[in-house]
Amino acid sequence: MDEEREAGIEQMIFVTGRGKVSIVEHFDMAYELEKTMNERGKDMSVLEPTRLPPGNLVAVRQQVPLGLGHAIWCARAIVGDEPFAILLPDELMIANSDGGPGCMKQMVEAYEQTGGNLISVLEVPHEEVSSYGVIDPGTRNGALTEVRGLVEKPKLEDAPSNLIVSGRYILQPEVMATLERQEKGAGGEIQLTDAMAQMIGLQPFHAVTFAGKRYDCGSKTGYVEATLALALQRPDMAEEVRRMATRLLAE
Repeated sequence: MDEEREAGIEQMIFVTGRGKVSIVEHFDMAYELEKTMNERGKDMSVLEPTRLPPGNLVAVRQQVPLGLGHAIWCARAIVGDEPFAILLPDELMIANSDGGPGCMKQMVEAYEQTGGNLISVLEVPHEEVSSYGVIDPGTRNGALTEVRGLVEKPKLEDAPSNLIVSGRYILQPEVMATLERQEKGAGGEIQLTDAMAQMIGLQPFHAVTFAGKRYDCGSKTGYVEATLALALQRPDMAEEVRRMATRLLAE
């Protein structure tokens, strides 16, 4: 959410599944608790950055797990005829410590130059490409790369590059018409990568190589790594967390 706001995005759409209502409720007001804390003199200003204006958060339900493409298609009525951004929450993208912009802001700045469709990419070791969507790169201009093709989880020998799609997208609404066909791809799921691939040649399509750090919170170890890395960046926690990690490693 911080990344979205930094990029200037105002309307948030959460695509959730069964039992995930706590995600939406996190951004609501806990009226009774906040009232009690205020009466006790507790400073509640720390909550202000989590507030959204009324109506700026919408949630839709994906009743069955038919793939990322299906999840995006579930938001079609809210997206309407507008370009839209996608942020996958298991991909935590952190800007460099030099104070540079976050991933989505980098993409928005590139989008203002290129229009069309835009994805974020990262370089990974070649042996890891079969776990991701991979781009077939064209002309490069700094961090911006023309996308000539997309392959979802290719075999190592078939991968056109080691530039993987890293969970951030700015897409044109026409992709919804392709997702409407509910065509299944890798893993028997409706793949967003396959739908995006059909837009190549019809609309401008580029990739932005993210200048920052990616944490894969879809794995247990990646989640732990992200927690430790971000804690070590906080002046109020870094020293204590470093001592804790040193102690645990010595045991």
